[in-house]
Amino acid sequence: MSKRILVTSALPYANGPIHLGHLAGAYLPADLYTRFHRLNGHDILHICGSDEHGVPITIAAEKEGVTPQQIVDRFHTANKAAFERFGISFDYYGRTSSAMHKKTSQEIFLELYNQGVFKQKVQQQLYDEEAAMFLPDRYVKGTCPHCGYEEAYGDQCEKCGTSLSPTDLINPVSAITGNIPVIKETEHWFIPLGDFQKRLEEWIYSKKEWKANVMGQCRSWLESGLGDRAVTRDLNWGVPVPIEGSEGKVLYVWFDAPIGYISATREWAELKGKPELWKSYWQDSDSSIIHFIGKDNIVFHCIMFPATLMQHGNYNLPENVPANEFLNLEGQKLSTSRGWAVWLEEYMDYFEADLLRYALGTILPENKDSDFSWKDFQLKVNGELADVLGNFVFRTLTFTQRFFDSKVPALSNPSSPDLQTLDEILKQKDKIEKAYRTFHFREAILESMNLARSGNRYFTETEPWKTRGENPEACGNTLHVCLQITAALSILFEPVMPSKMHTLREQLNLGKQFNWDSAGTSLLETGSTITPGEILFRKIEDEMIEIQIEKLSKSVIGQPQAEVDYPPLKSEINFDQFSALDIRSARIIAAEKVKKSQKLLKIQVDIGFEKRVILSGIADHFAPEDIVGKNVCVVANLAPRKMMGTESNGMILMAEESDGRLRFIETDAQPGSTVN
Repeated sequence: MSKRILVTSALPYANGPIHLGHLAGAYLPADLYTRFHRLNGHDILHICGSDEHGVPITIAAEKEGVTPQQIVDRFHTANKAAFERFGISFDYYGRTSSAMHKKTSQEIFLELYNQGVFKQKVQQQLYDEEAAMFLPDRYVKGTCPHCGYEEAYGDQCEKCGTSLSPTDLINPVSAITGNIPVIKETEHWFIPLGDFQKRLEEWIYSKKEWKANVMGQCRSWLESGLGDRAVTRDLNWGVPVPIEGSEGKVLYVWFDAPIGYISATREWAELKGKPELWKSYWQDSDSSIIHFIGKDNIVFHCIMFPATLMQHGNYNLPENVPANEFLNLEGQKLSTSRGWAVWLEEYMDYFEADLLRYALGTILPENKDSDFSWKDFQLKVNGELADVLGNFVFRTLTFTQRFFDSKVPALSNPSSPDLQTLDEILKQKDKIEKAYRTFHFREAILESMNLARSGNRYFTETEPWKTRGENPEACGNTLHVCLQITAALSILFEPVMPSKMHTLREQLNLGKQFNWDSAGTSLLETGSTITPGEILFRKIEDEMIEIQIEKLSKSVIGQPQAEVDYPPLKSEINFDQFSALDIRSARIIAAEKVKKSQKLLKIQVDIGFEKRVILSGIADHFAPEDIVGKNVCVVANLAPRKMMGTESNGMILMAEESDGRLRFIETDAQPGSTVN
């Protein structure tokens, strides 16, 4: 392991509050990892801050009739406070509107500029003559050339989801004045990512321990071939391009935002009174950098930012980028525009932070999208925290208080079950530690709770309520073992529930002298005093959950709902025509893109009695690595068809929503089962 570790969490946009999806992606996982390593005494630094540049900020400011600075000041302060209430332990939380960030970003840009890296290109861009400004993509509206939606933005059609450029729109108008924009030439600087392709491939493909979803996205970009990407744009809000004659141009937010990690580390070092200390984390060869992000940021952190640092030459590249997938809410995609979200600040008004840290930690979308529901949250709190962990702690402490005068009993002539259960502490600690080190946080939390389950089972099986009178020595042994497990749990659960575990250690009178390895020892000395206090976890009543569900449903009432344009029914068929279809359940066991095809995926399915290859035109909707393992329905008796040099044997059934999104028709049936 490196001498020091720098952990970064993706900079949240300072144009709105933090919701559960943000937490599950980049902040809770990073905090779990950081707290674990701090317990191990490692030199680890956790850096984050507000991403305060870009078009979304200016749009939010215009809607409210305030300045962009007022918008970012408000949300920077609010989000920083929300993270603190939730227990996210950043060492420093910066912001990209700071003077240090401007200086750092311009220094890095100028270094590459002076090296002759950038290409200058003249572009044709839409220009609003009345507003006297070039129009960024979100400042242009028009008709989508793909689906005909008349309110499409210049970067994407929100109805069909197609990525667009402003000049793609039919009948474009300025979102500022409503005028028809003109085409005007503008000059920008581009980074030729293609020149970095070989170096990036060698570096990325050497990362054998990176997650499959991260490698899949990187591989997809690299196989498609990297091109030139603009590093500047016409806008008045952002880091000014530090070249004479470039007034009205700023660094593209994709370029300057990751540099915020560096500028924030520099600010942290200055506050420490050691201005050069930041270099130890960014430039020393015995340092590791870990970027925690959501999957929508993979390409920026694995290709674009590393390319910049590679060329600069004086910075370390990330050791790992453990990106998470997305968190859904009550079975639906999170949507802030529709109000379909659970905001962190609102959650904290009703429940304790540690309850959500645990519940969310058990469902982190580490390998695939996961789902948060209020009912499941209640089950986690009541069925696991209260009934398992809380019950074990309560039984142990109160029994010790009542029958052993709140003193830790001695371990005398221990039985085989006593010793085996004590050994279980070290075994579980090793499992938990391995999970944390390899970014398997769900597994770490599961194994932590499994130790509490073992303790509960041991308490029940040794029956101290009986041995208290029949065999006091055995009863004392039971309580000694259970108290040692309780003490170990107060450390093993520390990364997940720091507040609750602090309370538990106070009840055990453990003090502050402990570390991760302490959990593998006998923490409580015979005869030491415990001080049982309040119940750690109280159950959540149904009424509290109903309030949250009702509040969530009300948040979308009154929101404008897009009219659904259902396709017309096809011509009527008879039963014999339908029964001629042989539809079978199947499991996707492999998938890859078809070379020279933008839409086709080559998918291998197991239909029980054989394996087949099916070509499906879903590459625009799904990454190959995301669909492996899905249980789907296929038309198994469709005549073979050859496409792009490959024979396709069947068809995978899909449902198409009104916005053009595709969903698999999934089944839990065993592969090969008939679907009627």
